[in-house]
Amino acid sequence: MFLLVKPVQAALLPGIVLAFGVAAFAAEIPPPMPRPRPDIAAQPEPPPVAPGQESDRQKLIKQGFPGGEDGDALMPPTDSPADLAKLGTAPRPVTLVAEVTEKGARIGGGLTWRVFASAPDKNGNLAMIAKSSEASPTINLPPGNYLVHVAYGEAQASDTLDVRGTPSQKTMILDVGGLRLNAAISGDTPIPPSLLHFDVFTTGATQAERTLVAGKVKAGDILTLNAGIYHVISYFGDVNATERADLRVQPGQLTDATLYQKAAQVSFKLVTQSGGEAIADVDWSVKSRTGSQVFAQTGSYPSIVLEAGDYTVSAKRAGKVYSKDFTVAPGKQMDIDVVTGGT
Repeated sequence: MFLLVKPVQAALLPGIVLAFGVAAFAAEIPPPMPRPRPDIAAQPEPPPVAPGQESDRQKLIKQGFPGGEDGDALMPPTDSPADLAKLGTAPRPVTLVAEVTEKGARIGGGLTWRVFASAPDKNGNLAMIAKSSEASPTINLPPGNYLVHVAYGEAQASDTLDVRGTPSQKTMILDVGGLRLNAAISGDTPIPPSLLHFDVFTTGATQAERTLVAGKVKAGDILTLNAGIYHVISYFGDVNATERADLRVQPGQLTDATLYQKAAQVSFKLVTQSGGEAIADVDWSVKSRTGSQVFAQTGSYPSIVLEAGDYTVSAKRAGKVYSKDFTVAPGKQMDIDVVTGGT
């Protein structure tokens, strides 16, 4: 696999990401996927709990609120009823602000804020207290402890919110970066955009350990993501032409990555003689040289994308089967005639 990665300087990111944010701001964004986070097993052990019980931290992680570098960072401080009583019940204004990086540019749009109660209810759920799509909303909250969550594209962050003084401000650092994906055939041959898409996952040793962050991403789209390493799969067509890469997203930077495919477009037709008209109503099957079927379709002139390699195509019509071996070379578009009565 060949891979070209080009980071763009941090100064370019806020304007580029803001353009993405404006589009996201126009419509309701569904609750985001849990952000990439370090392996839970590598985090500090939570306090012991009774057998069969889950700790509050484990419940919160299942709710999609991961901790940061400190595995217990999400757990709010605990105030006694007497301490809370001293603060009164009058709501206090809290202004929420999101920044790209520590002391970096403030994000001016495309944000979704959610404020939750700090403790799960009897069903293990967190009650949502407030929600806003403003860039920097001011929310009135009674004194106490809360969880605040902000989503920006596919990037997100969660933290505790302790409401005491008035007024107050909570600044969330998303450590967000941009990722723009493209693909080409070996030799820099462009791929038609209609035949190309990407899936972006968290990292993991196996596919079962990865979580889908963004699916069916188009070439040239900019994803806003939490800084970290992501597993990217490039799909050329919808048969077997894929390439994979682990890519690092840096905070405050836009990363351009091009994955290089070793594949080509192939068309088939069943004819009575080479170069003749395609015969209709043919059952097509393509198998690899190991005998694995990679494609099956009924039609007169199918066109697909196959990764480089050796194959056998079979055309079945009126109870007869006609076959032909062929080899796919990267970037070399092929028209294969399967001739009735011989090759």
